Amino acid sequence: MAVGSSPEQNGDKSVAVNVRLKSIGDAEQPTLANYTQASLAQGVAYIDFGFLEPGLIGAVAQRAQQGETIPKQVVGTRAVRIAVPLEAVIRLHHQLQQMLASLQSSTSKLS
Repeated sequence: MAVGSSPEQNGDKSVAVNVRLKSIGDAEQPTLANYTQASLAQGVAYIDFGFLEPGLIGAVAQRAQQGETIPKQVVGTRAVRIAVPLEAVIRLHHQLQQMLASLQSSTSKLS
């Protein structure tokens, strides 16, 4: 189960509300995704998380470095597609910025 907080819009101010997400079925098992793609349609962001075989990624990168032709398309497995309202995308953006900022500050402390 995941526990976190999510700001809810209340007029002009945000308030933190604890959110507890309960797993259903296989949702508790983590899914590895090494590829993402996002698109926008009718006010909803569609985000695909997928998996490309690491060997395939390495082979394409190696061919590109050697100046060889690379495939126009590679095939991977879509792990999950989520549809997210724009308000949730904005909140996710802020959460990711905060996470990356904390990673940068902890990395700089190690140096």
